[in-house]
Amino acid sequence: MKASVRRSQILQELAEAGSVTVVDLAERFSVSPMTIRRDLLELERAALVRRVHGGAVAGRGRSYEPPLLLRTGENADVKRRIGALAASMIAEGDSVALDTGSTCLEVACNLRGRRNLTVLTPGFRIAEILIDEPDIRLILTGGIVRPGEASLIGDLARHAFQELSVDRLVLAVGGVDAAFGLSEYNWDDVLVKQAMIRSAKEVILVADSRKFDQIAFARIAGLEAVAMLVTDREPGEPLRAALKSAGVKTLIAPAAS
Repeated sequence: MKASVRRSQILQELAEAGSVTVVDLAERFSVSPMTIRRDLLELERAALVRRVHGGAVAGRGRSYEPPLLLRTGENADVKRRIGALAASMIAEGDSVALDTGSTCLEVACNLRGRRNLTVLTPGFRIAEILIDEPDIRLILTGGIVRPGEASLIGDLARHAFQELSVDRLVLAVGGVDAAFGLSEYNWDDVLVKQAMIRSAKEVILVADSRKFDQIAFARIAGLEAVAMLVTDREPGEPLRAALKSAGVKTLIAPAAS
């Protein structure tokens, strides 16, 4: 198992249990206690956990964003299925704003080989996936680079969306909550996402079910900003009712056959 996947699973267990022990994790993952201690040290350096004697406790607040490297390894199969379904909503001739984030990377992968598309993105990793596609006109927004995220923020990134109108936006978020709406960890990202929403005729939200009933640091918009949610399972109440009231259509990505 890759270290990034193991660390993602450690974070998931911490989110559920609140604490973990080195002994239990070493047994679960069939690795040495020293390996687990290194994992916990790296997670502590990223401000995601707090190490204590014999283990660690959850250390992530609403403003702490899990690194993209960890997010990419989390729930990978689910994100692939969501990405494939969301990409199928994009038609030939569309102009598309494609957000950053691990699920949006899967959307980009499923756009390879497509014809007559214009893709506008603030994400370098999105651009890397699509850069050699001959029938996709690829536009990077410009802006200030966020280290670790390989995304672009700031006035240049926002201005790109203010000056353009796109058919569809594929949007990623940190949390989806019935009352708080859509939220994200980083305020600079929020400002770009708000400009993206204003530039789009239709917003397609891609979010796996672990984002449901979660509130990150900063609010992006209410649920009414979204036309369609692509996810892996139906939300529970009260989120399901809030999405219906806001006119959001929910699409469930089929399980792999």
